[in-house]
Amino acid sequence: MDFKELLAYKKSFELAMEIFELSKTFPKEERFSLTDQVRRSSRSVAANIAESYRKRRYTNHFISKLTDSDAENSETNTWLQFSLECQYISKETFDRLNIKNLEVGRLINYMINNPSKFGCSQN
Repeated sequence: MDFKELLAYKKSFELAMEIFELSKTFPKEERFSLTDQVRRSSRSVAANIAESYRKRRYTNHFISKLTDSDAENSETNTWLQFSLECQYISKETFDRLNIKNLEVGRLINYMINNPSKFGCSQN
């Protein structure tokens, strides 16, 4: 299986693209701060999932990259909270993205807790 077929990858990539489109509406003065940060952290979630899958031969490396992905997912949620508090996004938009963000977190944690289901060898 290719990493692009992983549900966690698909959902995190979709969320990152949604955040990218949404962040185009953020004020210009946020370009090198909030806009850049939320884009980078959301993209990093999918990138770390892809990297973890390529490292699945080594269970500890697989889990390590997934924990990086989980951390980036939490960072993304924090930037979304800032976006809400700064009134760049509505409460409804935040709630919708938050649900997706939490789902991605659950999927990542499932992978962390079940590495053998993703081709990791039993060490």
